[in-house]
Amino acid sequence: MMFLQNKLSIYLVLILLCLGVKRINGQEKNSGLPKINNFSKKDYNAGTQNWQIDQDTIGNIYFANNNGLLQFDGNSWQLYKIPNSSNIRSVKYDRTNGRIYVGGYNQFGYFESNLRGKLVFQSLLPLIDGTESKTTDFIWKIHIVNDEVVFQTFHKAYIFKDNEIKTLEAPKRFQFSFLVDNNLYFQDIEYGVFEYVNGVLIHLKGTEVLKNTEIWSILKMPNNALLFALLEKGLYTYQNEVVTPWETEANDFVKKNSTLGGIAILNNSLVFNTVLNGIIICTIDGKIKQHINLDKGLQNNTILSSFIDSNSNLWLGLDNGISHVSINSPFTYLGSSQNLSTVYGTVIYKEYLYVATNQGLFYRLLNNIFSDDSFKLVEGTTAQTWNVQVIGDDLVCANNRGAMLIKNNKVAKVLDNIGYYGFKEIPNRPNFIIGSNYGGFSIFEKTKTGLVYKNKLGDFDKASNIFEHDGNFLWLKRDNILYQMEISEDFKAFNSIKTITKFNDTVNGINSLQRINNEVYFQTNNHFYSYSKGQDRFFEDRKLSNYFKDLATINTLIEDSHGNLWYVFDESLGVLMKNKNRDYTNIIKPFSNLTGNLVPNYLSINTKDNKNIFIGLIDGLAHYDTTVSNKISVPRAVIRSFIYENDTIMQGNPQQSSFNIKIPYKSNNIKFTFSSPEYNREPILYSYKLEPFDQEWSLWTKNAMKEYTNLIENEYEMHVRVKNSYSNVSDPTLFKFRIYPPWYRHYLAYICYSLFIIVSMYFISLWMKLKIRKDKYYETLEHRKRYLEKEARIISEQYKLEKEIEDLNRDKLQTKILAKDKELVSNSLQVVKKNKILNGIIDKLKKLETSDISVETKSQLHSLKKSVLKEINADKSWKDLEKHIKNVHFEFLKRLQEKYENITPRELDLSTYLLINMSTKEIAEVMNISKGGVELARYRLRKKLGLSRKDNLTGFLMNI
Repeated sequence: MMFLQNKLSIYLVLILLCLGVKRINGQEKNSGLPKINNFSKKDYNAGTQNWQIDQDTIGNIYFANNNGLLQFDGNSWQLYKIPNSSNIRSVKYDRTNGRIYVGGYNQFGYFESNLRGKLVFQSLLPLIDGTESKTTDFIWKIHIVNDEVVFQTFHKAYIFKDNEIKTLEAPKRFQFSFLVDNNLYFQDIEYGVFEYVNGVLIHLKGTEVLKNTEIWSILKMPNNALLFALLEKGLYTYQNEVVTPWETEANDFVKKNSTLGGIAILNNSLVFNTVLNGIIICTIDGKIKQHINLDKGLQNNTILSSFIDSNSNLWLGLDNGISHVSINSPFTYLGSSQNLSTVYGTVIYKEYLYVATNQGLFYRLLNNIFSDDSFKLVEGTTAQTWNVQVIGDDLVCANNRGAMLIKNNKVAKVLDNIGYYGFKEIPNRPNFIIGSNYGGFSIFEKTKTGLVYKNKLGDFDKASNIFEHDGNFLWLKRDNILYQMEISEDFKAFNSIKTITKFNDTVNGINSLQRINNEVYFQTNNHFYSYSKGQDRFFEDRKLSNYFKDLATINTLIEDSHGNLWYVFDESLGVLMKNKNRDYTNIIKPFSNLTGNLVPNYLSINTKDNKNIFIGLIDGLAHYDTTVSNKISVPRAVIRSFIYENDTIMQGNPQQSSFNIKIPYKSNNIKFTFSSPEYNREPILYSYKLEPFDQEWSLWTKNAMKEYTNLIENEYEMHVRVKNSYSNVSDPTLFKFRIYPPWYRHYLAYICYSLFIIVSMYFISLWMKLKIRKDKYYETLEHRKRYLEKEARIISEQYKLEKEIEDLNRDKLQTKILAKDKELVSNSLQVVKKNKILNGIIDKLKKLETSDISVETKSQLHSLKKSVLKEINADKSWKDLEKHIKNVHFEFLKRLQEKYENITPRELDLSTYLLINMSTKEIAEVMNISKGGVELARYRLRKKLGLSRKDNLTGFLMNI
């Protein structure tokens, strides 16, 4: 930190800014601490010190950080620099035009959104008139009053209006300035406090006593009084032109720890920042209600600035970090900073709050002063403590080390040294108490001297903290089994023990055992049953069941002292608050932030009154005040940015205009980021739908980002909604954009395509007409060509047919010739046979001539012989046959002789006989040789023709 000039106190090393009065709706509680969320430098990645704070209409929070303007949208942080100065001291959002005014060292101006939604800085230094130096020093405060923006430094103030800057000189030297109910006040280090009215400073009489002091805030008080918060001297009131010390508890604290200003809450509470010890919240009368410092959850004890946001919660700018304090909540918490751990039970006894924890029994005054709010251990109870109860006039602790009687905040007596879970009065026998312990049950009795241990009850050794007595039976639930036990009249034994696993044949399982309206009920699947001893059966209480018919299945239920029914479902808490008409109102949403933080199977609810309900948690105690307004607002969904290619559209900045986003097809990979101005650090869930790409809403997710790739050309609408920890769902936020088609699918391209098609069709039509004429011409030529070819083919086919006929005739003639040859051969062979017969006859006739016959007979025989010889000699049929065969087969013989020049006439004759398919016998007869001679001749012919035995000789000759 740096030293400031002109007699600033050395405390300026620790302080950095104070905020003026600001009225806002909000409420605070006396008991416990509000939930605190801390943001370190690592979280927001900027400077350590955070000065002034403001919020825009969207819900974004802005911090004047020593590294620049810091913006937080509930999901992400953004840091914006200003030229020539990184150290920003003041920030103010203008709701009329969406500008964010900032001031730093030798620089001031405003941020506003450009056409892409990005915040761009515009310096106002060029508007300063004349030749005066542009060295403005630090801009400590910025105020918007009427239609003027006031930038305040130590030496002067710059008034920005109608795009002009006027200078307001300090009477001596300004300290700080403050806006209270649209009245602007300046402190002058020499003359006191001035009010800025119509461009001039009007001195407040009586404030000159404050010269040479450092006022860090001016707050409005009742009866038109003002409250001055001085750095070292504490708190002073100003009324009727008189400054007097504000002698209160708050003033004592502030003087001890030095104040850095403060803020008013709803005119009935005040917040004061300190240098050394965090913040205090006090009443308008100065009584401290809460003290929050480093030991109680803050990151730092030096509070530079404070701010109430639109949800009526408190933001603190620290010397190192940022804190968010949920003061607008019906819940506060008592945890480790008050020495509490896991809480199993609570009770209020003689103005003290006693808390049973896993470390022992702790206590503190119920309405204690802020400086003594930690719990103290009851001496002798250091062990697991399951419960603490008021029995008669006695305070009894159910401890791991026994049943303990507590007096004067210490163990007065150990009634029984076995571990206990809890105690119940026996109906109709109010002087007797039954206790559940690690070994079963025991009986205690109320006496004139107090509660005393009486005896162990029977030998039943099942242990559980869930048990009730209905006047007839002792009921115990352990796991999913219900035990029904009848106690003897002397309370020493069990007359009967019955095990129950279901209420009837249609209902299985037992979820809970509880007492409601002084009657014991058994519950399964949100159906409640009571037991009738006379009929020995369970009956459903339909009226009670109807209260839970639309709720999730509950597993634990207890009735508090006011008749409210508290229940647990899925590790979440709900309550049926009893109305004046004895009906119930179901309340769930306020307890959503307790989900998962309840102690399993040990629901602890202690209702003192509507302002004091204590709920046991695994990390302490929650204090619930039903009278504190807790309007659970509907969250707001913000599309923070829209990213495509190398361009980004920022949606979540003020002064944004509607965007007409047109994206080229090559940039059809897009990305959205989301946010919601919810700052409790509870889970914010997002759901989105890109129409027409998505048909249904997406599942709820914590991921505040969504990417789409390869989107086709179309007009799109991105819908985003959020759900907060109270299950409230926002209205959808809409973002429209259009992806243009690629050039080849653009409407101009389709026009070109259409023109091209029309022109093409025209030229194709012309071309088709030309082609048709040309085709007709070529078709005529083709027809003529085909006609001529057909005519030529007919002539050719006719010629071929004639030739085939000729060949067929020749073949037929040849066949006939062969047949005739065969016939001639056959006839010739018959002639040969006839001639042989005739020659035989001649030989016989010659023999007869030599025989002894008559001359006449011999003459006749001789004449007959001559006739026969004449016939034989006259027959030339064989020669005619040979001649005929040679004539018919002349071409064959010619080819054969040309091919085989050494063939003999005899072999030619044999070849001819074979050609006409004469048999060996016929050939032998014709050639007048034996069959063996024919075979030999055939063999010689084969050799001459070059044929083997396997070759067909006749077939070979036919192929020549």
